[in-house]
Amino acid sequence: MTTSTPDGGPSPLRAAAASQRVAAHLRDAILSGAIAPGTRIRQEEVAERLGASRLPVREALRILEAEGLTEHEANRGARVPRLTQHEVDVVYRMRERLEPLALAQSIPALDRAAVEGLAEIQRSIEATTDIGDFLALDREFHLRSYAGCGVQQLTATVTRLWNSTQHYRRAYVSLSGPGRMWVINSEHRLILDAVERGDAVDAERFLSGHIRRTRIELGRHPEIFE
Repeated sequence: MTTSTPDGGPSPLRAAAASQRVAAHLRDAILSGAIAPGTRIRQEEVAERLGASRLPVREALRILEAEGLTEHEANRGARVPRLTQHEVDVVYRMRERLEPLALAQSIPALDRAAVEGLAEIQRSIEATTDIGDFLALDREFHLRSYAGCGVQQLTATVTRLWNSTQHYRRAYVSLSGPGRMWVINSEHRLILDAVERGDAVDAERFLSGHIRRTRIELGRHPEIFE
């Protein structure tokens, strides 16, 4: 396998692998909250920290921008987007409409193993008291439930909307604490039951209500957006 170009530069395969490595590192840091909304991401600092050149860092930032995790400002570089309370409310309203559609499109293609996988994730959610673990498992539960949707434009949009609201979801869960987990688990169980029965109508209805409740409760905590 060729690992360099005739002029001594990295091969396209190595460059792509380096970009994906940098993107994965930054993605994890943003989704975990280690890099907060509003934070500027300086290419030279990332390159030095990860032992990479600036070219794969630049490409990684393009990947993350397409995923809704970073944005580029002219003459100022990349940063993690910071949303207002109104913007988050609108994004959640978009999710209320698009995610039930993605789930309805996905259900016919979910085989028994996929449904059992969702049930296992839900059991893990109910067993954890760690907020970080809960957020990761909750994200996995929902995005895997849409895995059977064959419309790439829809699933890409849904993932982007999830990415843009991850920070505010984390802040809300941290604020509400474990006392409200029973509500989330009950709603997940209703969604899972509908998926197991292959009932797209019920699944859409339960999921829409699940997202709507979170949107309304977020609206009661303006301090999250300050």
